[in-house]
Amino acid sequence: MTQSNTKIIQALLDKGVVMTNPACIDIGPEVDPDRISGQDVILYPGCRIYGAQTLILDGARIGYEAPATIDDCYVGPDVTLNGGFFNGAVFLEGAGCGSGAHIRAGTIFEEGARCAHTVGLKQTILFPWVTLGSLINFCDVFMAGGTSAADHSEVGSAYIHFNYTPNQDKATASLLGDVPGGVMLDRPPIFLGGQGGLVGPCALTYGTTVSAGSICRKDEAKPGRLIIEGAARSGRVPFTSGIYRGVKRIVHHNITYIANLLALRQWYLQVRFQFIADRYPAPLAAGLELTVDAAINERIRQFEKFCQKMPASIELLSTGTSSEPPSALVAQQRELHTHCADVTRALNDGRATTGDTALRDRFLDDVATAIGQNGKHYLDVIRCLDDKSRKSGTRWLQSIVDQTVKMSLGHLPLLA
Repeated sequence: MTQSNTKIIQALLDKGVVMTNPACIDIGPEVDPDRISGQDVILYPGCRIYGAQTLILDGARIGYEAPATIDDCYVGPDVTLNGGFFNGAVFLEGAGCGSGAHIRAGTIFEEGARCAHTVGLKQTILFPWVTLGSLINFCDVFMAGGTSAADHSEVGSAYIHFNYTPNQDKATASLLGDVPGGVMLDRPPIFLGGQGGLVGPCALTYGTTVSAGSICRKDEAKPGRLIIEGAARSGRVPFTSGIYRGVKRIVHHNITYIANLLALRQWYLQVRFQFIADRYPAPLAAGLELTVDAAINERIRQFEKFCQKMPASIELLSTGTSSEPPSALVAQQRELHTHCADVTRALNDGRATTGDTALRDRFLDDVATAIGQNGKHYLDVIRCLDDKSRKSGTRWLQSIVDQTVKMSLGHLPLLA
């Protein structure tokens, strides 16, 4: 144990952090002891704590089931991380992960969201109470839905989100629910049955149930639908890697996904900001805002990479078949490549989009009134809002989504 490690460990012990075997814990010299609470925090043997941004709040339990590495994560109160690797992620009050977790940058667990053992996540945002089973790979997904810990969206064990294409791109993020409705905590849950998969990019609305064993390849916009999918069509058909045919759908899904993240950013900045208190301190709020910003940057980066592959796709379309390639498809791909910078500029500018300000101000006033009556417990306040307030808030956030989509697709008339 190095001298710096010893000093930090002793400082944490003096604060009240519980370590049953301090000699089996490694803490990097860059870690700020002031960002680790001494109130009911337990670091079990095998813990490794790194990163100058790491924040660990009251009641956190880390490494109970297996060794755990925490690197530049924001760990809220009463969070349980039972074992695995956690980097660049945010865990709000009451969130939890089983052992064998592999949770990477851009991931947000909102209040009460949790996963069982051996789950891999990256660029994944889970709204309150969303629950993932075991043996899951669920990167590049936003998921909402549910009204309580007993009525939540769920992903069954042995599930995978297919987020990498044969053309070697990740313009594949899937939107399960949405931000404008999901933040109100009153939407029906989404259920993805175990031992199945979702092919990104895909969009499923609230109340969707996907049967166990199904590979879902299509969107579902109608609520209350059961999706039962069989095996993919068997056979051997001509295929050339590098050709894009469903460009319009991919573009719309990517822009809509990013627009939802921009709405979530405004929610964090303007609504959650009002809840800063002991259980949601300013450093945790800052981590949440930084992480959603990073998620927006990642999605824009992946969209740009997709756009840059259009010339090669056009070339393959022109030379790969004996027949003339579809002129409309070639024109769409050429337009997308030519105006990619304009679209990404519009998406980046979307950070300044505040939507319908009259709806926003009315909703923020309603939230402030509810806080005055109920205190600063986020879940309680949002759930006590009346239908009129919820509708105002949803319409405000949807106006951000709609404005962003309109500005972005305005540069792509052939794909609008």
